[in-house]
Amino acid sequence: MKKLNIIILLLLAVTGIQAQTYVQKKSAKIIVTPEVSKKLLAEVEQGKAYLVDVRTPDEYNKEHLKYAANINIKGADFADQVKKLDKTKHIYLYCHSGNRSGRAADSLATLGYSLGYNIGAIDSLTKAGFPVQQAQFKP
Repeated sequence: MKKLNIIILLLLAVTGIQAQTYVQKKSAKIIVTPEVSKKLLAEVEQGKAYLVDVRTPDEYNKEHLKYAANINIKGADFADQVKKLDKTKHIYLYCHSGNRSGRAADSLATLGYSLGYNIGAIDSLTKAGFPVQQAQFKP
């Protein structure tokens, strides 16, 4: 009976370690300061990285960061759009609050992209120095 209890405890411990390891594989979030902003922008401008707005097209059309492509995380074609991105380049993801971009980064990891990063909310990014493109007025 003691041996059975020990085996059960070992199995529970191993299962717990595996669950903890899975949680630790969540995507990385980058805290964007003005200095980091300059580096990320330079990468994007040089074509060495992607800047991706994962908000809806309506949100994107109202305002978005300069150089950003729009891949709507809520869109049925999200995975298909992501698969068009080069896996060897950094992919910097943002949204309104950082929640959707966090989920998008997790989705990228699931799709085999190891260089997807949640860089947070558009307001924080503009405060850190990212240029914004406003919607053009259309009567």
